[in-house]
Amino acid sequence: MLNENRKRELIAIAMEQLKYAYAPYSNFKVGAVLVTKEGKIYKGCNIENAAYTPTNCAERTAFFKAVSEGEREFEAIIIVGGQNGVVTDYTAPCGVCRQVMMEFCNPDEFKIIIAKNENDYKEYSLKQLLPMGFGPDNL
Repeated sequence: MLNENRKRELIAIAMEQLKYAYAPYSNFKVGAVLVTKEGKIYKGCNIENAAYTPTNCAERTAFFKAVSEGEREFEAIIIVGGQNGVVTDYTAPCGVCRQVMMEFCNPDEFKIIIAKNENDYKEYSLKQLLPMGFGPDNL
């Protein structure tokens, strides 16, 4: 379980990821930090593409990095984002990212933290943001 101090640290790390975002088309930069159940972190940023469809969200970047290194047990993801990298509101994960989370996470336990800054954030379970999600248990 992430305590308040750890959440603040992780939000700060997610904020740092905004500088790596490649968003020349939307100018909307997103940073994410994925936390494994063992406490290891994987960072991500959004990476846009002129063809739009190949664009990858920050959340999926972090998940794909983690999964490609053998991780399968996740506790939480922290997400920040804003126009030109300036965070003024909460940035929730898109539907595709929620579906990727559903593939690898327990929807009742996995936490999604969306933040404006280290002291202003909201926390949800994946189930709250993706009710009746379709996952491996449905097959």
